[in-house]
Amino acid sequence: MSDLFSTAVVTGASRGFGRAIATALVARGTHVVGIARHERGLRTLRDELGDGFTPVAADAADDTLAQRVIQEHRPGLLVLNAGATPHMAPVHEQTWETFSRHWHTDTRHVFAWTRAALREPLAPGSVVVSMSSGAALAGSPLSGGYASAKAAVRYLNGYAADVAQRAGLGIRFHTLLPNMTPAGGVGSAAIDGYAASQGVDRDTFVKNREQPVLTADRAARAVMEVVQDPDSASEYKVTGAGLRPVD
Repeated sequence: MSDLFSTAVVTGASRGFGRAIATALVARGTHVVGIARHERGLRTLRDELGDGFTPVAADAADDTLAQRVIQEHRPGLLVLNAGATPHMAPVHEQTWETFSRHWHTDTRHVFAWTRAALREPLAPGSVVVSMSSGAALAGSPLSGGYASAKAAVRYLNGYAADVAQRAGLGIRFHTLLPNMTPAGGVGSAAIDGYAASQGVDRDTFVKNREQPVLTADRAARAVMEVVQDPDSASEYKVTGAGLRPVD
């Protein structure tokens, strides 16, 4: 990667996609500032990755964290991956607290970091990759407000790209929309919920979905591909077979 990407921030870095993305970046010589609320997971990852990984145990949705980290570390890449695990239930069995939790985590943290990226701003040539979800396109009736929160992430990236272009900031914004997968906590919970609703076991549900199944390592490769290609599209679906531009 270019010198611009010598430092990256990855939110939700302690597990799942975030962990795989942080690992892939460090392997390519990028210093990663990994943010998550799970301090133990961050410490374990620091032990594995060494000095190339700086753990920050914090809430990625904190309004002041993004500005503070950007000012201190001057990253050329932000990978906004943090997200809550959905409460799996039909809408009439949700409460407002369970229904809205993804707005307070997934969407809010993308808003905070996107705002900071534009206001600091990041250096020209920097890249912001936000992890949305295929649910933003197809819906997810058993996961409360998850699909709408992830749809808002798509809109935020589009708004930010327009601001960056008009201001001549030279910052690229990309949105990735991964398929449901057992590779992370969010997808695993969703698979359990939908398998139960269909009266099948977990393995049967996964086997009946699109193959090959998306893995955390494949999601990490998708991020690398988008970051390294300055002509990348603004939005991609991410499947086990790779990247597909959103129509």
